[in-house]
Amino acid sequence: MEPAKATIAASQFHHHHHHYHNTKCIKIFWGLKILLLLTLFKQSSAASDGNIVKSLPGFPGELPFLLETGYISVGEVDEIELFYYFIESEGEPEDDALVLWLTGGPGCSALYGLMYEIGPLAFDYGRSSGGNNPVLTLNDYSWTKVANIIFLDAPVGTGFSYAETSHGYNTSDTKSVADIYMFLRKWLVAHPKFRANPLYIAGDSYSGITVPVLVKEISDGNEAGTLPPINIRGYILGNPSTDTEYDMNSRIKFSYRVGLLCDELYQALELFCKGEYVHPNKSEGGCITSLEKVDMCLKDIYAPMILERKCSPLSSAKPNNILEWASTTNLSSSDAHLLELGHCRDYNYLLVNIWANDEQVQEALHVRNGTIRTWEMCSKNLAYVHDVTSSVEYHLNLTREDLRSIIYSGDHDLLVPYVGTEEWIQSLNLTVSSDDVWRPWFLDGQVAGSAV
Repeated sequence: MEPAKATIAASQFHHHHHHYHNTKCIKIFWGLKILLLLTLFKQSSAASDGNIVKSLPGFPGELPFLLETGYISVGEVDEIELFYYFIESEGEPEDDALVLWLTGGPGCSALYGLMYEIGPLAFDYGRSSGGNNPVLTLNDYSWTKVANIIFLDAPVGTGFSYAETSHGYNTSDTKSVADIYMFLRKWLVAHPKFRANPLYIAGDSYSGITVPVLVKEISDGNEAGTLPPINIRGYILGNPSTDTEYDMNSRIKFSYRVGLLCDELYQALELFCKGEYVHPNKSEGGCITSLEKVDMCLKDIYAPMILERKCSPLSSAKPNNILEWASTTNLSSSDAHLLELGHCRDYNYLLVNIWANDEQVQEALHVRNGTIRTWEMCSKNLAYVHDVTSSVEYHLNLTREDLRSIIYSGDHDLLVPYVGTEEWIQSLNLTVSSDDVWRPWFLDGQVAGSAV
């Protein structure tokens, strides 16, 4: 049973887009479809320890946007130092929304969201000479064109965030949410000009667990008169981990829909497993045999984006998860030239590993000397307890508040398939207006997905 279980229910929520899932196909690559699941719950009107960073190694000239980095102390006795990257909107920063972006994992760095997903910087693979000299370029599709964004290294032990005591590294879903809530309050006190801006909490992959809990914490805090009042307007989630049953069980249904499983095998799965693939009845031989066949069908599929190639591990690393190459591989110059940068997504993550571990880069970002040994894309030794097993109930409670929500899914993601996401949204039993029907969503005249 073990091999089959590894594919279907692997590492309950440790997607490591990573992503973080989490690390899903959040952006559109080569015109691939993105399915938008828009759930508008209710329409609503819409002095820091920070340092301004004017230039960065790998980027020619001064940065054409305002970047601030810094630490904010949180925890019971301020023993935790959370590191952030804040980028002012390139539009109208005084009026545009403020977004707190939480990368998935848990434990995947804010640089993932900033450089591989929605931030204004990206790596120029063609000019990064085999990987040893990462070159930065601008992302024309950055969300910072229209929003002020805080990219946060959370929970503690992620990216450049650290604790001053060994005990401080112990965290969990609920503890991390409490720390992030304290971070946000302190950040707004230190940046009073953004306190009136509409705030949205956003993230992807594993953040689907923590974001709804955080939004409830903020809402409850406002109601209790906690200072400062926070102008929370809603939340945004991409390919969100939400609930083990929905997320994991839907992998079988999704695989069948996209043609990875044949009719006969899917019919056998329905007959013998009765829709339960995460905790199958081990005495049901037909179910166990069918799941072993599923494992054979899916083991060579690149789960975060099923149309892309699954890369061979580098000789120096045998990764257990999607992003571990970026954290475990020490590239020699000969290795670096072997990489097919720009052609293999996993290898692309090696660039940020080289860049973020460069002393000049850390100096430019104002990282405190000696606070971390090695920067990792996703922390491998996170002392993390998963104490929120489902966030569905939080979503349901938030529908009763004056908040807006958008849930979006890449439709080629096998880690957190859109199928399960649709199912838990339907379970909320929201009132849907008669005008809300799925319709094609176009980009440059081509169908790019569907929306409601």
